[in-house]
Amino acid sequence: MKIRNIDGLSATDLQREAEKGARFVYYPYTISFIVITLRKTSGVYLIKAGENAVSRGRRFTLISLLFGWWGIPFGPKFTLQSIKVNQKGGKDVTDEVMSTVAGHILFQEAQKQQKLQSA
Repeated sequence: MKIRNIDGLSATDLQREAEKGARFVYYPYTISFIVITLRKTSGVYLIKAGENAVSRGRRFTLISLLFGWWGIPFGPKFTLQSIKVNQKGGKDVTDEVMSTVAGHILFQEAQKQQKLQSA
């Protein structure tokens, strides 16, 4: 999983950011081609405490507004769903990301312990 907007932060740094109130979110968007409607999602973004998650998702809302309506029959429905989620700040997946980050930290600590024991 690639997380955008982390600027080279380590797993421990990400954990600290989450403790300060950061969230991990993705933004849905809809693209339609008359009889085909595609529901897509952005990558996962780190939204630090104090940042506006709604403004981060404006690009995906705009894509849905411009290209989502035109599919029959689901274009309008999926477009409205995408816009609604984005106007609430995206889909929060902080718990899922943090469980992966915690597993990575535990793995790193286990590797350090192995190196210390073998030395």
